[in-house]
Amino acid sequence: MHFNSLEFFIFIPIVFFLYWLVCREYKWQNLLVVVASYIFYGWWDWRFLLLIALTSFCSYTSGLLLEHYEGQRRLSQIVSAANIVINIGILGTFKYYNFFIENLDAMLGMVGYHTDWVTMNIILPVGISFYTFQALSYSIDVYLKRLPATHDIVSFFAYISFFPQLVAGPIERATNLLPQFQQKRQFDYAKAVDGMRQMLWGFLKKLVVADNCATVVNEYWEHYAELPGLMLIIIGILFTLQIYCDFSGYSDIAIGCSRLFGFSLMQNFNFPYFSRSIPEFWRRWHISLTTWFRDYIYFPLGGSRCGKWKTIRNIYIVWSISGLWHGANWTFVCWGLFHASILTVYNILGINTPKNDVAAYGSKLPCINELLQIVLTFSLIVIGWIIFRAETMTQAFEYLTAIVTNKFIDFSMLHGKRHLCLGLLLLVIEWLQRYKQHALQFSPTTPFRHRLVRWGVYYFIIFLIVMYSGSSQTFIYFQF
Repeated sequence: MHFNSLEFFIFIPIVFFLYWLVCREYKWQNLLVVVASYIFYGWWDWRFLLLIALTSFCSYTSGLLLEHYEGQRRLSQIVSAANIVINIGILGTFKYYNFFIENLDAMLGMVGYHTDWVTMNIILPVGISFYTFQALSYSIDVYLKRLPATHDIVSFFAYISFFPQLVAGPIERATNLLPQFQQKRQFDYAKAVDGMRQMLWGFLKKLVVADNCATVVNEYWEHYAELPGLMLIIIGILFTLQIYCDFSGYSDIAIGCSRLFGFSLMQNFNFPYFSRSIPEFWRRWHISLTTWFRDYIYFPLGGSRCGKWKTIRNIYIVWSISGLWHGANWTFVCWGLFHASILTVYNILGINTPKNDVAAYGSKLPCINELLQIVLTFSLIVIGWIIFRAETMTQAFEYLTAIVTNKFIDFSMLHGKRHLCLGLLLLVIEWLQRYKQHALQFSPTTPFRHRLVRWGVYYFIIFLIVMYSGSSQTFIYFQF
């Protein structure tokens, strides 16, 4: 079931009514969440439910076994390793089997060995990478004694399958979300209203900006060899806006929807396109995934505390895995290596920005130095997204080459200017709200404290959604 579907707008009020008015006890609410989540997920294909149930059961059981064998290090390691192998094995089979088989066959063919490997027409389950990582974080945290194993199987299944963030995150940690399922929840009107504001902003980003940008990008991407350089840059920027508004729009809807049911999810995007460096960008983009890789791969490898060269090694390992996580294609791997290379340069030169600072802090506009940093960072991000969007590395290389080798400007072929202006207007609004959790989080000291002003904003956004929604597009990160 898609957020941008009629079914979802029927589904949400029904679940909301049953949740707060019928299921008064939190345990019954948890059971409703499991049932609703399985309906939501099974709407694509009921067979997917078998996989998420297996992942949930294996991780739940591993937690109980780790508790049972506490103090027996060898057995605990076996249990933890077995659960990791099972979950990664499921993910690898459905997402990477054909990719590895085809590449292995090609490598053997280069040295004269010809094989007849069997490839399969495997359907990729929606969101499998997200809920697999969420399940793994629980069993790893139990093994590391960051939280106790839960005996409440219903709350655990609800934690893994929670429908707002099931298919595209945020990838929640059990230390944050699971305890919320294990305690009484009360309806909070103020949080629910703020959640609906965040959902509204997410729908605006997805339906008006992302879907319209997608129409232009999809139409002209395949004809990059014929387009002028400036048009290629515009297409690259449009995809940069598309993927941000698509993915962060999903996160806004997911986080806002969760607040309707009394849950607080982590912030997944923190206005990343205002970053002044690539390291800062990755502290602000898809925060739940980057912190997952940091905590469960980068830090165990030694992080940045094991010498310069091992730090660089760790960066490349993490970003190679991160690229592969996004899909079974060499373009994703190269996209990861592209960012690893930039991060390595920043690391060697010691260039960074304060972790808790925002651009132009305390000022309406950035200074010249910060503006140049933002422009440079954004330019590097656009190059990365072009690699990400390409179907092959050959296409990515040819596209980037065409920017400088093709005729640079041809006014008769400049398209997408309206969509570009719309996306940039959205970024201007987010710039003004960059101190907040989301762009429609209103402060009581602003004009928005007046009901008439607030409702004027709501109706204007709804008007934009009704009048300017693009052709319906699947959320980009559903494929991951």
